Amino acid sequence: MKKVFILAALSLILIPAISSFVYKGEELPLNAGLPMPDYKMKDVSGKMMSLSDAKTKKGLLVIFSCNTCPYVKLSESRIREYSNYCLENKIGCILVNSNEAQRSEEDSFEEMQKYYEAQQLKCAYVVDEKSQLADAFGATRTPQCFLFDAKGLVYKGAIDDNVKDPGAVKAYYLKDALTALHSGQKPGLQQTKSIGCTIKRLE
Repeated sequence: MKKVFILAALSLILIPAISSFVYKGEELPLNAGLPMPDYKMKDVSGKMMSLSDAKTKKGLLVIFSCNTCPYVKLSESRIREYSNYCLENKIGCILVNSNEAQRSEEDSFEEMQKYYEAQQLKCAYVVDEKSQLADAFGATRTPQCFLFDAKGLVYKGAIDDNVKDPGAVKAYYLKDALTALHSGQKPGLQQTKSIGCTIKRLE
């Protein structure tokens, strides 16, 4: 009986520690090249693909996302709009789910497939096992954006200045960065602060 009590107490201590683990690595600096470009991840289509596979001659938009974060849900229409913009303008785009601590729950591969279909997404949506790619990027939030041109990272941060209300947006950070990239220019603003849920890593 005493052993059961000790195990129960330990579980209460350990579970929050796992679910609330915060990565404290350095975020990818501007002008850096693609981290782990050939690291293969499972797409919702069932195919294995890497950032190199998704990238085009113009560049690549990487968005760390998931199925459940309230901030992602508030940004769904914008994520769909800008990912479609990328594909229509021959810019690579990939959504990355690094929530490894929720892989047996709402962020399982099967739930990702359902979410992808429900959102009518067209770009890749992949599983980042053990949050390896998120660690390489120093990504900590969902949604969090990293935009690369042919040479390196040209924008990182938030989608815009009002994650809670798309109708009240005054500064379209990602849209402006994509427009600049499409025109062969550097974005005027290259770095903003991402606001969202923490990526659920395993400790």
